[in-house]
Amino acid sequence: MSSRQIVLPVTGMTCAMCVNNVERALKRTEGVERATVNLATEQANVAYDASAVSPADLATRLERAGYGVAAATMNLAVTGMTCAMCQKNVERALKRVDGVLEATVNLANDSASLVYLPTLARRGDFARALDRAGYGLIETDEADSPEDAEAAARKAETARQQHLLLFGAVFTIPLTILSMTRHFLHQSPFLSEHFAWLHAESWLFVLGALATPVVFVLGRQYVSGAIKSLRNGTANMDVLVAMGSLAAYGYGLIVLLGILFDFSDVVGKSDYFESAAVILTLITLGKLLEARAKSRTSAAIKKLIKLAPKSATLLRDDIPVEIPVDEVLIGDKLLVKPGERLPVDALVVAGSSAVDESLLTGESLPIDKSVGDEVIAGSINQQGRLVVEARRIGKDTTLAQLIELVLRAQASKAPIQAVADRVASYFVPTVIVLALITLLGWLFVGGASFPQAVLNMIAVLVIACPCALGLATPTAIMVGSGRGAERGILFRDSEALERSAGLTAVLLDKTGTITQGKPELTALVGTVNHVAERVLQYAASAEAASEHPLAQAVLAAAAEQGIELLPLDDFSALPGRGIMARIDGAGVMLGSPRFIREQGIDSSHLQDDIAELQARGHTVVLLALDDELAGALSLGDQLKPTAKAAVQTLQGSGMQVALVTGDNQQTAQAIASEVGISRVLAEVLPADKAAAVEQLQREGQRVAMVGDGVNDAPALAQADVGFAIGAGADIAIEAADVTLVSGDLRALSTAIDLSKATLRTIHQNLFWAFIYNIVLIPVAMLGGLIPMFAAAAMAFSSVFVVSNSLRLRGRRLTGGLNAGDHKITK
Repeated sequence: MSSRQIVLPVTGMTCAMCVNNVERALKRTEGVERATVNLATEQANVAYDASAVSPADLATRLERAGYGVAAATMNLAVTGMTCAMCQKNVERALKRVDGVLEATVNLANDSASLVYLPTLARRGDFARALDRAGYGLIETDEADSPEDAEAAARKAETARQQHLLLFGAVFTIPLTILSMTRHFLHQSPFLSEHFAWLHAESWLFVLGALATPVVFVLGRQYVSGAIKSLRNGTANMDVLVAMGSLAAYGYGLIVLLGILFDFSDVVGKSDYFESAAVILTLITLGKLLEARAKSRTSAAIKKLIKLAPKSATLLRDDIPVEIPVDEVLIGDKLLVKPGERLPVDALVVAGSSAVDESLLTGESLPIDKSVGDEVIAGSINQQGRLVVEARRIGKDTTLAQLIELVLRAQASKAPIQAVADRVASYFVPTVIVLALITLLGWLFVGGASFPQAVLNMIAVLVIACPCALGLATPTAIMVGSGRGAERGILFRDSEALERSAGLTAVLLDKTGTITQGKPELTALVGTVNHVAERVLQYAASAEAASEHPLAQAVLAAAAEQGIELLPLDDFSALPGRGIMARIDGAGVMLGSPRFIREQGIDSSHLQDDIAELQARGHTVVLLALDDELAGALSLGDQLKPTAKAAVQTLQGSGMQVALVTGDNQQTAQAIASEVGISRVLAEVLPADKAAAVEQLQREGQRVAMVGDGVNDAPALAQADVGFAIGAGADIAIEAADVTLVSGDLRALSTAIDLSKATLRTIHQNLFWAFIYNIVLIPVAMLGGLIPMFAAAAMAFSSVFVVSNSLRLRGRRLTGGLNAGDHKITK
């Protein structure tokens, strides 16, 4: 089975019931393993078996369900075609590219027309597919990007709603003025006497003529949506709007027929044309305002997307040539001038400059880069001319991974949304039943006239708002996760964002979390039979095969002193303990004092030196040659400048903070006391860190584990929320629920505060969505609302929810990482 995951930009969704419809349609498609739909982003996150179903099949399934996919079109100029078989080969090659929905090739003018999903396929993918098939692609100025195609679709929808609103207003405003004037005439004898001509029944036909264009033009989208929803066996907001507006308009037509055929004494002469027109116009206004507000919820991710350059300067035989960034290949030499953004992740091969990487690292100051240094896509070359060699391109760049993580988090569903989803599935049928009860109740119990009963029924239909329920959670998640991304805080999914709000304890790894993660050799002690230089030579030779940070410190010290490494005959690493090796015929053991003691080697004659070094907070490593203690190495790792302040902030918010490390108790306690941590779990092997997390959980704590995401993977997975800190370019750490891209520990308290603020906003939104319906539906049933006021309330309820979520954008967060500290440069 070939399992893949894609994000489909879905069009046509209007409420929470639409979300259920789209999810149901996708899940019923053979080969789909999982599908979650987000109303706020209007996207479907689908996991599927590529051998059983294609993206084109998924798009077709959505179209049959009454929805669409925001696809893009592109025309390609193809070279190398000579016959009809070439035409078929090119068409076949293009259709095999993931995300291509349609491909039509014209041999006469050597062109290919594509309809494709820009979230899956790009121009570079088409060029590579044609190249593999033996054909070429002529470079054009046409560029594509998923955000452009999707934004164009959303912009077109907003423009359509705006045109509909203007059209509706042209007819609805005079209709409402005339209708309300007629109503006021009944209340004033003076006005009734002087404007008696407005009482004429013929004016009802004028009102009907004004309402008809509104019903047929604005109402078409709701009637169409209602039919599609009912065809799928469900009922959404469109059903309520269509029923309410058509009921008002239909009754108005019955009144007109009563006048024409003399049965107006049965149906009355009260018209509800203005109700139908006002309902449709106000709800269209609400949809327009909602669309505009929703577009602002994704502002952060749009900023990230705009960081990616669309072109790059390729050095072809040392001649600079501008090409689309999608055509850059690994190994290409690229020229980056001052002020330009790096197009891909690359290695500097010529030149030096200062590069602004604040989008990822949070460093407010530019970082000096020279030959051999790595640079990341989207960062800004500020000063000098750089020549770089492409290392990661397309979807593999750091920026692309960051965007993918944020989009995936925004597309996921938080557990708290399950309640709203369950309510939404029964919401519309329940409202329809309540509307019928209202009609019958007023007729047979309340003794109201038929027109009045219909009026109350219409009010019930249009006051109900499932949209607010559907938008309450995803809009807050969008803004919250986007706000986090701006500060280098990446939540893997919505569940991680929600769980972070309930944390009560934090377990901090030492190396790379509290300390810089760049240890240095601070002392070297040899025994009577072994000089210090020989100790360092054997230690460095043994560490040459290790990737541990301490190993790098030993090797760096040996290189600095010009010590030649000895050949390594045998090597065995014991994680968290030490190394056993054979070098130049000698048996070598290198590791912690505990490890050396466990091997039966006496280290008592260096005990005073060991104790003194450990008291300073340094890590001590002992070297034994042929079962005899040869010496000791002391390695110190500087504390991060913000570590103490970060710990104090966490403790000030009521969190319990503990330190876990493989170091001995004395070293660990020295480090902990410097940052103000009282609880220390020392001499914990990497494999046992998960047990340390479990120990805190058994005490009733909801635990966050913070580590580097590599040897801490089991502990990160065991924790209620695992935080990987200082990931830099490697942001897609699978074991972590949250990735803190920068090495600043303050980001932890910022992430927790952000999750609390987001969850609080979700609670507010859900409270409003439920209370709004719980209170106003009964009010409408009791006759306390006229339809036009009900429509206005319904139209603005979802706008309120989205606007409340947007308040998260301006909230100041604790931890010190606010807009001025970590920002995305425009």
